[in-house]
Amino acid sequence: MTPAPIAVALDAPDLETAARWASQVTPHVSTVKVGLELYLRYGPDVIASVRGASGVRVFLDLKLHDIPNTVEGAAKAVSRLRPAILTVHAAGGSAMIQAAVQAAPDTQIAAVTVLTSLSEADLERIGLSGPADDAVRRLAALSVAAGATALVCSPHEVASVRGEVGPGVTLITPGVRPVGAATQDQARVATPEQALADGADLLVIGRPITGSPDPGATAAAIAASLRRA
Repeated sequence: MTPAPIAVALDAPDLETAARWASQVTPHVSTVKVGLELYLRYGPDVIASVRGASGVRVFLDLKLHDIPNTVEGAAKAVSRLRPAILTVHAAGGSAMIQAAVQAAPDTQIAAVTVLTSLSEADLERIGLSGPADDAVRRLAALSVAAGATALVCSPHEVASVRGEVGPGVTLITPGVRPVGAATQDQARVATPEQALADGADLLVIGRPITGSPDPGATAAAIAASLRRA
């Protein structure tokens, strides 16, 4: 059975827990995601630990955002770990995105458009011209023109971003919550079924899976619901 297009966010308190969650969900999902906290705490060792014997795809979500030369060096440094996906902030601009793409040719560079935790009011306060849908589409177009082959956007913008960039770009959506799950710190959310229907390629789901009593069973149930849909 083909694993579901889900990246489970392994926001674990320690390396052993992250590795356990990864082994539990790997039969059911295509990808596991390592975020900034886990990577800063354990460094490159975390990639090998969560990849395990299964060789599951690892999404390294570092959201690099700095001058092009610094991002180039950082992307080159982590590319030796062979992550399938590495994130950079689209707001870093074309030259920065291009530097990451060139520094890590065997890794898919995913540009983060607007964080799913930000509301319309937040965008106004930080001076980013909205509404969110317009800001996301602008950043998406800029990123793809700079060489990014994947984009991160909330489920609310997936359909319009797909219309903007066409079918050849991988759309990754955090802020995915199964029916009945708490939204927590996400402001722009949708169900897994809706996000896929709107054009998402990879769904990021964390706490609804890892916070459940049996992460493997929960991942299996969500995967099954997607296959039915």
